[in-house]
Amino acid sequence: MKGTHHSTGRRSRGPGRVLGLLLALVAAVSLTGTTALAVPRHEDASSARLPRLTAAPVDTVAAMQPSWNLGNTLDAIPDETSWGNPPATKALFDTIKAQGFRSVRLPVTWSGHQSSTAPYTIDATWMSRVKQVVDWALADGLYVVVNVHHDSWQWIASMPTDHDNVLARFKATWTQIAAAFRDSSQALLFESNNEPQFDNTTDAQGNQYNDELNTAFHTVVRRSGGNNATRLLMLPSLHTNAGQDFLDILVREMKSLNDPYLVATVHFYGWYPFSVNVAGGTRFDATAQKDMTDTFDRIRTTLTSRGIPVYLGEYGLLSYPDHYHPARVEAGEALKYFEQFGQEARAAGVTTALWDAFNFLNRSTLQWRDPELVKQIKSSWTTRSGTASSDRIFLTKSAPITPESLTLNPNGTAFRGLWQGSSKLVAGRDYTVSGDRLTITDTALTRLAGNRAYGINAVVEARFSRGLPWKIHVTTYDRPVLSNATGGTDGLTVPTLFRGDLLATMEATYADGSNAGPTSWTPYQEFNEAFSPDYPGNALLLTSKFVNSLRDGAQATLTFHFWSGATETYRVTKSGNSVTGAVG
Repeated sequence: MKGTHHSTGRRSRGPGRVLGLLLALVAAVSLTGTTALAVPRHEDASSARLPRLTAAPVDTVAAMQPSWNLGNTLDAIPDETSWGNPPATKALFDTIKAQGFRSVRLPVTWSGHQSSTAPYTIDATWMSRVKQVVDWALADGLYVVVNVHHDSWQWIASMPTDHDNVLARFKATWTQIAAAFRDSSQALLFESNNEPQFDNTTDAQGNQYNDELNTAFHTVVRRSGGNNATRLLMLPSLHTNAGQDFLDILVREMKSLNDPYLVATVHFYGWYPFSVNVAGGTRFDATAQKDMTDTFDRIRTTLTSRGIPVYLGEYGLLSYPDHYHPARVEAGEALKYFEQFGQEARAAGVTTALWDAFNFLNRSTLQWRDPELVKQIKSSWTTRSGTASSDRIFLTKSAPITPESLTLNPNGTAFRGLWQGSSKLVAGRDYTVSGDRLTITDTALTRLAGNRAYGINAVVEARFSRGLPWKIHVTTYDRPVLSNATGGTDGLTVPTLFRGDLLATMEATYADGSNAGPTSWTPYQEFNEAFSPDYPGNALLLTSKFVNSLRDGAQATLTFHFWSGATETYRVTKSGNSVTGAVG
């Protein structure tokens, strides 16, 4: 992950992640050239296994499931706390171990602690700090992955124009890392280079540079001796991309190394429009689901079915959860994403490492920021859970209550009924089920809505034969009300009464039908980049990035889409340094 840092309450993804990195895959392959190894097994995450020197790589990687990333810490630029997290502590790893994780990935950026000219010496204090953190994790019985992280875009990317210096620095970096950890437990793994990328190159050229670096990494580490002679090594495909061509090239590269102690490592952040909420990607729909299943099908066919162990070194959604900005992804849709992700990974025999920059675990309190989300992630490690087409039922306050229906997605489980707390709703009276269609009656909804205040009135659970229940939020709303507004190039604040509704997305067009906004390839602009809801402040915000992208004097028509299904039209015109907004 590139620069997923936050400071003073803001978060940035750092240097641009291109669309081609949607399915990042770091694949280091374990091929003996003779007998294929078994696909990794996923066992109960509560019982960690220590590494055995004689264990097959596939068994070691299986024993690493599940895994967690110490993101935005040792990889932060320029120092460990620069991106808002406190220093790592032994108590942090105690917590991670207690939460059921068996391994941790420790991204490390070396460039700020290393001379930029030969002999490219790494500062001894920094090396000592990295080793301290590694040793804390190892002491907890966790497997550990150490890599070269943001160096990939800081200086390695210039290899096409500075080939010899970059290669020399890369070799020097791994020579020093290998020496420092030469005698460390073989529960420590090395990863060559995070998300390899090279400036102004074609994929064919990039693959050649990537192969050269992976080979150099392999040679340097193996020649350093000690436990490094058989330490498991991870090698990335170009961009850590899971496209078939990238995987095939990586497999050929690994075969040529003829080393049985290699592991494939992958990244996955989902279908890009859904992952960041752009281009109308508000739901974990059939397109987003197929993107996920196709990715894991390629991984299974190309790697794990051939006995090549796979460590999925980063996964999540690119912009969810955030906790410093309004949620781009609706909570129920995110739950469905993580639920299916766990199933696909288990079916493919892949070990997975949650990317956690700051958004899951609060590093100061060592508590999960969103326990419900983490509960779903944990459940997905071992089983499936039933879901539904939505986690909300919207009731219009200004209209009579009528029956409302949702589509159940049992995911191989059996529906067991509806509950409100410890009280079971009565089938036939409170709800009916016909095939996969769940309908809650008007009688039950009237009771659940109570005084019909705007917002969530009640929560009921659809329970299934296994996994977690699916929570349904009974919500009262009326159509949001927007007002006229004026602003400048720093943005436009549109007074808005949300009245219990939630914003899903915004599309923007000009009168000639062309798209308005900074994301010119789609009318549906990116959530929190072009627009953002301010629920406590009763406002919709059009960002400076959005208003400054508008054509001067050309009126843009905005359509705000809300989760209830309501839409509201708004007109915006920029004239010089002023911006005006009008309803309808």
